[in-house]
Amino acid sequence: MTETPGVAQGSDLDIGGFSDVGPWRIDPERVAWRRGLGPLREQIAAEVPNLLAPGHVPPLGRVAAACWEVGTALGIWALTERRLEQSPRRAALSRRLRVAFARLGPTYIKLGQIISSGEGLFPPELVGEFKLLRDRVPAESFDHVRRVVEAELGGRIETLFSEFSREPIAAASIAQVHAARLATGEEVVVKVQRPKIGTRVRDDIRALAWLAPKLVGRIPVAALANPPALVELFADTIVEELDFRLEAQNMLDVARVLAETGQRAVIVPRPHPRYVTRRVLVMERLDGFAWDDVVGMQGAGVDTEAVLHAGLVAFMEGAMLYGVFHGDLHGGNLLVRPDGRTVLLDFGITGRLDPARRMAFLFLLLGATTGDVRAQLGALRDLGAFPPDIDLEAVISDLGLEGPVVDPTTLGADELLAQLQDITKKLLGYGARAPKELMLFVKNMMFLDGAIATLAPDLDIIGEIEEVHGEIARRHGERLAAEMGIEIDAAAFDADAMKAAMGVDPSVEKLTYRDVQERRDTIRTRLEETRKGRRSGRP
Repeated sequence: MTETPGVAQGSDLDIGGFSDVGPWRIDPERVAWRRGLGPLREQIAAEVPNLLAPGHVPPLGRVAAACWEVGTALGIWALTERRLEQSPRRAALSRRLRVAFARLGPTYIKLGQIISSGEGLFPPELVGEFKLLRDRVPAESFDHVRRVVEAELGGRIETLFSEFSREPIAAASIAQVHAARLATGEEVVVKVQRPKIGTRVRDDIRALAWLAPKLVGRIPVAALANPPALVELFADTIVEELDFRLEAQNMLDVARVLAETGQRAVIVPRPHPRYVTRRVLVMERLDGFAWDDVVGMQGAGVDTEAVLHAGLVAFMEGAMLYGVFHGDLHGGNLLVRPDGRTVLLDFGITGRLDPARRMAFLFLLLGATTGDVRAQLGALRDLGAFPPDIDLEAVISDLGLEGPVVDPTTLGADELLAQLQDITKKLLGYGARAPKELMLFVKNMMFLDGAIATLAPDLDIIGEIEEVHGEIARRHGERLAAEMGIEIDAAAFDADAMKAAMGVDPSVEKLTYRDVQERRDTIRTRLEETRKGRRSGRP
């Protein structure tokens, strides 16, 4: 029998969190497309600062296109909808920005998709509009798909595949995905890159880097108040997505973490051991319920609270123990199988913490669960959120971080708005920024927070956080304590500290998602009433 390169003769479940019986078995040491990926990743990381460097003459055509589309959207909005009430005003602006991004093409569509997965970080109107960019991207012609697949894999589609759907399952900004069956019988999906996307992305990043400083304060959506930082985060993530060999390696790395932590409730599709190139990625086809199909899941006997819990634990374990985690969790990248296991999809954006930043991340989490403000600020500094020479004691004093915790729902609207504005101004004054991995982690946590509303609306959030903390402590506490140089008891969960971090009175015993939403609605209503009063001239 002829051996297929990269296919192991035994089980691959000991090296990856995969499905129980796969269409092939992976032996990473024998996979040819993995060679040289370390230097390639470093080369791509070094390219990003050059794309963002000030002083370069930007691609004038792309600058002009961006100025025209975004400027027109803002101008029409200012003339026709700016005086609407708060939520309709933001909805109108979000809709016009979404249309402008769609017209600007794949790079801006991808930027919009990243914003769309930022529930909690961006206004809900913006997130809702930009979610439409996930599945409304025009597909490339099948002729293009054929040319790319045959050039990259070195054979005719009819020879390589016994079936290949002409219509894509999904069409996104960087690539589109087709269902297929290999000539050897395995059911797969084939991810195919769009034409000339690498050149277009780099040109658009240069244009965005030139435009972003000029947009500061001009886009009236609070979460976009720092366009240069958003462009930097975007560039850090998208450039690496342009080589599918790196994405396939990300799949293997996340799968390895799941296997080594013994987490079998989350699985990763196997990339093909041979058919992975810069522009084509063939992988195992897995199916399941859509993430928000709660009725279907519960009808099949799936415990949706258990699904959420397993996702939280797996995400935290990857970041804490290995510094590797899926960086773009959203409903379109998750399926739930009838047996209750979650399938992760799309590994183009993957968080990677080097040893020093992983240690800083651990101390950040420790400070959050024990209420140690200095530990949290020191960890944020070491992660790159503050300049290395920042005076932490001055930050603590200036922001009043050691004073009694104030429940924001007890503040008047003017007090709350003034406090938010004061904190934002002071943080910017200290040079605060959001490093890529920290932003990806927070964005994922915001998604999982929102997922509680879908999968487990009556779950006690504080109790769930304590349970996740306890599970990780039981399984990995000794290892983590040894790495951090602390006693295990020093990492004990402090419920009062967690409540304080959430702005909740210590007397609160249970906090469901409905409770959290009511608190958020109270705060939002007060802020909107204040803004309305100021526009109308009322005191």
